[in-house]
Amino acid sequence: MTVLPDDGLSLAAEFPDATHEQWQRLVEGVLRRSGRELSGEAAEDALSTTLEDGLRTRPLYTARDGAPDPGLPGFAPFVRGSRPEGTGPGGWDVRQRHTALGDGPADAVLADLENGGTSLWLVLGEGGIPVPELARALDGVYLDLAPVVLDAGRDTVRAAEALLRLYADKGVDAGAVRGNLGGDPLGYEARTGTALAFAPYAELAVRCAEGYPGLRALTVDALPYHEAGGSAAQELGASLATGVAYLRELTEAGLGVEQALGQLEFRYSATADQFLTIAKLRAARRLWARVAEVCGAPAAGAQTQHVVTSPVMMTRRDPWVNMLRTTVAALAAGVGGADAVTVLPFDHALGLPDAFARRIARNTSSILIEESHLARVVDPAGGSWYVERLTDDLAEAAWSFFRSVERDGGQAAVLRSGRLRTDLATTWAERSKRLARRREPITGVSEFPLLSEKPVERPPAPEPPSGGLPRVRRDEAYEELRARSDAHLARTGARPRIYLATIGSPAEYTARASFAANLFQAGGIEPVTEGEFADSGATEAVVCSSDALYAEQAGQVAESLRAAGARHVFLAGRGEYPGIDSYVFAGCDAVDVLSATLDRMGVS
Repeated sequence: MTVLPDDGLSLAAEFPDATHEQWQRLVEGVLRRSGRELSGEAAEDALSTTLEDGLRTRPLYTARDGAPDPGLPGFAPFVRGSRPEGTGPGGWDVRQRHTALGDGPADAVLADLENGGTSLWLVLGEGGIPVPELARALDGVYLDLAPVVLDAGRDTVRAAEALLRLYADKGVDAGAVRGNLGGDPLGYEARTGTALAFAPYAELAVRCAEGYPGLRALTVDALPYHEAGGSAAQELGASLATGVAYLRELTEAGLGVEQALGQLEFRYSATADQFLTIAKLRAARRLWARVAEVCGAPAAGAQTQHVVTSPVMMTRRDPWVNMLRTTVAALAAGVGGADAVTVLPFDHALGLPDAFARRIARNTSSILIEESHLARVVDPAGGSWYVERLTDDLAEAAWSFFRSVERDGGQAAVLRSGRLRTDLATTWAERSKRLARRREPITGVSEFPLLSEKPVERPPAPEPPSGGLPRVRRDEAYEELRARSDAHLARTGARPRIYLATIGSPAEYTARASFAANLFQAGGIEPVTEGEFADSGATEAVVCSSDALYAEQAGQVAESLRAAGARHVFLAGRGEYPGIDSYVFAGCDAVDVLSATLDRMGVS
C-alpha cells in the first residue's frame, strides 16, 4: 500500500503496487534468456548464495523475511547496541596495537594518541614488548585519559602488576583507570596448547571489581579461532563457551554474576565481508544477553566488544589493497556497534608497520567517524530485512555450535581433545577449495596480480606464541606459488613464461586471453602475447578464442604449437579438442593447475 505524505504528493501514486510473485516472474525471464528454465521459488533460489555454517543469502529480502524484534539500544537483548546512545558522537574507541618499541622513546605510541588514537593495545612478554619495558612504552602517556589494554599471555599477572604499579606511581586515581588487563588463559591455550591455572586471573578480577571500577581483568579473545580458519558461527560459539567458562570460575571465586559479567571484554574479527561482520557483532550481543539472562542478570548482559580487522584477509602481495579491505572491515565494525576498533596497518603481514602505515590505519577510523558520520546514528543497519535476517540466522548457527561445545565438556575440553581443532580445520579446508578455485577471489593475489610490483619490505615483527591452533591466511597457497616464481627470477633473471596463442579478432579472443593471463600471473607465470611461440621463451602455451573458432581451428593451432616446441598446450574454456592437454576455465582448481605447471617448467 502506497502511503501518501502529509502534503498529498506521492511520486508513486500512479503506479500499482508490485508483488513478490511479479518480481519472481521477471527473474524467470532473465534466467530463461541464459538457458535456465526455472520458476517461482526455484528461480529465486538460483540467485541465492550459500555461506559457511549452512547460511544462505537470498537475492531479495522483504517484510516476509522478518526476524525477531531486536529491541532498542541499551536494552536486552542488546542487538542494536550495548548503550542507549551508541558509541556517542565521538564514535568508537580507536585502539592502536603495539608489539615492539624502537631504541629510543616510544614515539609511535605517542604519535598514535596525538593523532586520532584514543586507547592503546600493548602486546607484552612472549611475542611482544618485554614486560620491564612497559614504563618506557607508556612514558609521556596521560594514563588518566588513555585506556590501556594488555595482551601478555602467560605474563599477564606480571604485566598487570607492573601497570597497576605505574598507575600508583603516577598518582592516577583508581576511579580514573580505564582499560583491560587482558587475562585470557583459554585464549593462550588455544594459541600455544599450554594450559594455565585460572586462580591468578580470578584474583585480578576480584581486585579490579573491588578497587578499579573502570578496569576489566579478562578478555575473551575469539581471534585464535578466526585465525585458525573458523567460520563466523564457530568464532561466536567458541567465544560464548569461553565466556561461560570464565563466568563459572569468577563466581566460584566469590564475584556476583553482575560483577563477573562486568569483568569481560570480547574481541572479534572484522572482515571485508561487510554484512556478515555487521550481523556477527549484532548476533554476538544477542547471544551474550541470552547467557546473562540464563545466569539471572539480564540487565548486565551488554557485551563490550573490541573488534580487529582480520589478519587472515591481509595479503603480502600488493599489500596496498589491504587499505581497502581494512576500510570496509572498519566500516562494518562501526556499523555493527563495536565499542573499540583496531585497524591493522596495511603492512601487518610483512612485519613491523612503518609510520605511514600506522597513520593510514588511524585515519581510517577518523574518516569513518568524522567525515562519513557513521556514529551519528545508533545501529544504522537496524531494520534492514537482510541484516536482521542474517543476524538471526547467524545467531541460531552460533548458538547451536556453542551448545555442542558445552555438551562435549566446555571450551577447555574441546581444545584439549582436539575436537575444536578438527572443526576449524574442516571449515578451513572447504574455504581453501573456494580460494583455490577463485570462487572467493583475492584482489591483487588470485585476481589482477601485478608481477612487476616492487616488494614492500619491513623489519620482522616479534614471533607470536605458537604451538596450538594454526594461523592461516587466505593468500597462503598463492604466496607459495609466487615465492617459487621469485626464486626462479632470482636464479635465472626471468620469470617462468607461458605463451597466449590467440585465434581470430580481438573481439573473439580478448575475454579468454585476459582470463588466462590473469590466472597464470596468480602463480607468478608471465604471459607472453607478442610474436611467435618460438621467440617467446615459453615452454607451454594457452589457446584463446571463441567456441566457434575452437571447433574450426583449435586442433590445428595446437599441432603448430607442438611443432614449434610447446611441451604442454592448454585451452581457455571447456570442451574436448584434438591436441589439447588440459583446460583452464572459471571454477577450475587454479592452485593445482599453477603448481603442476611450475613443476613441469622446473620451477622448484
